[in-house]
Amino acid sequence: MLARVQSNPFRGLVSLVYPQFCALCGAPISSPRQICDACEEAAPRLKEPFCARCSQPFDGAIIGPFNCENCADRDLHFEAAVSCYRSCGNVREVIHRFKYGGQLPLRRLVGRWLAETLEDSRIAGRRFDCIVPVPLHAARKRERGFNQAELLAVELRRASRLPVRPLLKRIRYTTTQTRFIRAERIKNLAGAFRLRRGCDVRDCRVLLVDDVLTTGSTLSECADVLRRAGAASVFAVTAARG
Repeated sequence: MLARVQSNPFRGLVSLVYPQFCALCGAPISSPRQICDACEEAAPRLKEPFCARCSQPFDGAIIGPFNCENCADRDLHFEAAVSCYRSCGNVREVIHRFKYGGQLPLRRLVGRWLAETLEDSRIAGRRFDCIVPVPLHAARKRERGFNQAELLAVELRRASRLPVRPLLKRIRYTTTQTRFIRAERIKNLAGAFRLRRGCDVRDCRVLLVDDVLTTGSTLSECADVLRRAGAASVFAVTAARG
């Protein structure tokens, strides 16, 4: 009699959710991390010293907390914006494939990088009431098919157990920020966001989420809307720092 071979009916589904090859170099992998050990180790992490307010790294010898030139002459409306990785090399490639290439399964990897911010001393131990994703304009969301910040907020919810509340709406279609210098970014975003009708954020401690921080202008505009509406505090987290 032939021995009965037991098969796992979920094996095919698992292979779709967790690819067996590194998303970057194609090397075989045996874990659901989506990239191999070598590519994981090559992901550029933020290392001290960096700005306590916006996580901008500094090439030099500084001991203790400091604020960078990007923050020194600005009225930023978030308490701190925290990232654990630099937006370059493997990290930038993964985020671009997810955000612009429509490779949505990579949100789990980007979300894992985002979740590491919860261990940062500026975030760890603090109490938050909700996660708020940075919104896309409705037209841009139709073009892309999704809002990357919303997908990442869901990933962060799994790690933090905080509710996701889409409190903000983007009311003005703006040219992509990547083409602008800092002053132009600030002007481009003025008045671009508002609180959604019927939303109450009074005394709310908000964790604002986006994929990448470059100058902090988008996060600051969103935080300004939330603070003007009565939010008690706004901290921001992003998967990477540009």
